[in-house]
Amino acid sequence: MRSTHQWRVGKLVLIGCLAACVGFAGDKKDKRKDPEKIGDRDVGKGVNFYSLEKEIALGKQMAQEVEQQARIVDDPVIAEYVNRVGQNLVRNSDAKVPFTIKVVDTDEVNAFALPGGFFFVNSGLILEAGDEAELAGVMAHEIAHVAARHGTRQATRGEIANYASLPLIFMGGWTAYAIYQGANAIIPLGFLKFSRTFEAEADMLGLQYMYKAGYDPTSFVDFFEKIESLEKTKPGTLSKVFSTHPMTEDRIKSAQRNIEENLAERPEYVLDTSEFHDVQARLENRRKPYQDGVRVTLRRAPGGTTPADGDSDSKTNTDQDERPTLKRRN
Repeated sequence: MRSTHQWRVGKLVLIGCLAACVGFAGDKKDKRKDPEKIGDRDVGKGVNFYSLEKEIALGKQMAQEVEQQARIVDDPVIAEYVNRVGQNLVRNSDAKVPFTIKVVDTDEVNAFALPGGFFFVNSGLILEAGDEAELAGVMAHEIAHVAARHGTRQATRGEIANYASLPLIFMGGWTAYAIYQGANAIIPLGFLKFSRTFEAEADMLGLQYMYKAGYDPTSFVDFFEKIESLEKTKPGTLSKVFSTHPMTEDRIKSAQRNIEENLAERPEYVLDTSEFHDVQARLENRRKPYQDGVRVTLRRAPGGTTPADGDSDSKTNTDQDERPTLKRRN
């Protein structure tokens, strides 16, 4: 009788522990899907050989390689605008590292965030986006990769051989390295090409970040559907690294489901701003003085003046409504 009683008590305790564990797991799952819990959850938790300090040092080293070989846009108006959009998304994310955001002067439609918060946005992406919300959607997805520490967590899993500590990263020759075309920089492929699980998580978190920042999350899906169509009609438009995680039909459906199930509809969202189109115009103007990569000298008529890039656009927009365009739900 005594042993039977003990067995029953043990069974009840076990059931209670299992129930508690399931409840804890359920709470954790709900927390990760709740945009109101952003910042109050550890989305980057998991086996990781890299401390945050090492991750930042690693990202800084990679970013230096990028900047040495890429052409960074030095226009202060463009740089400030893209940085401001990105930092707004970072403030509304789970990221625990500061972000450094720069624009790369290349036609390739892409953006990539390195471990530790070093984020590069291609000018081609800005020009291809239809509005600010579409740009924000892509940026939010990349910020999510950093917030969830996907690069170093994936490296820890052994998907890149021998990346267990920082000194190994840039030693041992170029074996297992990939050449990233957009910046002509050498970056370990495993820090940019993520597993399906990590891509799905970045989709989910990125949608939450842009939603919390006030953007319409459906713009994320709209843009990737546009890119998918663009790649079919103009093969090679996307960079090779960007195409390693394409927005497949399954991912599009999953994103739509996340929006419907986890993001409550709001009466209105920020869709576009006049600043976004000013920046697009400035990027277009940067292209005009060049033909086939050669600088073209412009002749100024006597008594005439040559406006600075973007000046005519900014004057035209001075009297225009500077308020953001709002998209209202029916």
